[in-house]
Amino acid sequence: MKLFGLNIGKAETRTSPEDPRVPVSAANFLQFFNVNTYGLPAVTLDAALTVPAVSASVSFLSRSLANLPLHAYRDAGDAGAVRTGGKLQRVLNEAPNSEWTSFGFRQYFWQQVFTGGRGLAWIERIGPNVDAIWPIDSTRATVKRVNGRKIYTVDNREYPAADVIDVPFMLKSDQLAVHSPLVMGAKAISLAIAMGDYASGFFAGGGVPPLALTGPMPAGADAIKRAQADIKRSIDAAKSGSDAIFPIPAGYELKPVGFDPAKGQMTEARRLQIEEIARLFNLPPVFVQDLTHGTFSNTEQQDLHLVKHLIAQWAKALEEELNLKLFGAANNRRYVEHSLDAMMRGDFATRMAGMAQGIQTAILTPNEARNLDNRPPLANGDDLYIQGATVRLGSQNDEQNTPDGNADDNGGEDTPMDEQSRKIDAIIEKLTQPQPQPVINVDARTEVHPPEIKMELPRIEIQNVMHKRGAVKKTAVYDQNNRISGMIEEEVDDVQG
Repeated sequence: MKLFGLNIGKAETRTSPEDPRVPVSAANFLQFFNVNTYGLPAVTLDAALTVPAVSASVSFLSRSLANLPLHAYRDAGDAGAVRTGGKLQRVLNEAPNSEWTSFGFRQYFWQQVFTGGRGLAWIERIGPNVDAIWPIDSTRATVKRVNGRKIYTVDNREYPAADVIDVPFMLKSDQLAVHSPLVMGAKAISLAIAMGDYASGFFAGGGVPPLALTGPMPAGADAIKRAQADIKRSIDAAKSGSDAIFPIPAGYELKPVGFDPAKGQMTEARRLQIEEIARLFNLPPVFVQDLTHGTFSNTEQQDLHLVKHLIAQWAKALEEELNLKLFGAANNRRYVEHSLDAMMRGDFATRMAGMAQGIQTAILTPNEARNLDNRPPLANGDDLYIQGATVRLGSQNDEQNTPDGNADDNGGEDTPMDEQSRKIDAIIEKLTQPQPQPVINVDARTEVHPPEIKMELPRIEIQNVMHKRGAVKKTAVYDQNNRISGMIEEEVDDVQG
């Protein structure tokens, strides 16, 4: 209809701000997002992955997240979390369906997140139970709201949001469309592609930059083309013949066109693009093999940054999406969780020291520590220990717990440690008992000489002879327990040796 001379039609309704006239599968998929690269090379999904920094970032993040163990747990109250088994555990950590392994499925899922900007998967249920999880190609999916509910459409089939696992890289304001990291970093990626193309062309041409021929040019366009062809043949002949010299007609000069790559700081610019692309994925540069500023200490800190501020965040995003879609919003007892222990492993000595400290401080049981390295459990390995005598928690002595000063933490039952302590106390008591004294005989008529001192077992007699005095003999009396009970003294004329 016309109103005031203007054509007024029905307002157009769109579910997303992208241009529907350009398919997402277009050769330059950035046209789908109305992105102009201003003469830079076109950025397609395949072209972006030809940039080593992009492919390294995507493959590293997707494989690292896929490598994390993913387990289902049940809150058992005071008993803590208990890992569940059965169908759900197999779907999460072994095989989500009959065609995919858990690692392959999750790697594909995260590749979708870090390229197109969204990872999608469909939950297949048999009644209320989860039977399988299937990946969805996010480039073929559309998201819209019907009566306020989010609906996913793939190949003319609709899926409710409750059955779709959806992890976006970054949502747009309409809460439906997503920002792709390749779109947000399109100019940085295009610049990296352009510099790669220039470098490959420069070195493929023998390191000869574009040249300009100056001098008196021949008349006519055809003559100029012939002169240009002659110069080109001369340059090609010099390159193919490994001849560094080629003739130029008198009065003419060749000058390079453009910047010298060294003066244009091409090496530094390409290195900067690596940092830009790593920054796009929030990835420490060392993990895209950029060790320009890497040292032993800051590389270790980048490793901590990776786990704390990147891997853990994406793992949490998938965990909460799985908990919501698998168990429902009202669930408060069952949940899934990644194990980050595998990524936080250090060298062998540091790992062993850490597990030993965990055992000695009653944080880990020996079997729990063994399970971290996939070692089988051992008998009596489920007890907690404390540092010191390294005994089972609760069996240490505490003199204040009992009136007689003896600990009784086991209901009066003896433990192997109690028996060993009693044996040690018996040995100490025997060693500290007083020993029987020897018998001493003294004779004052002779002098004492070392060879004249006699020692006999079990009784010892010592003769002490001095001049001009009588002899007194003292003899010890022993009781039935071989202990000294008294002394007998008597005078004698002489002591026979």
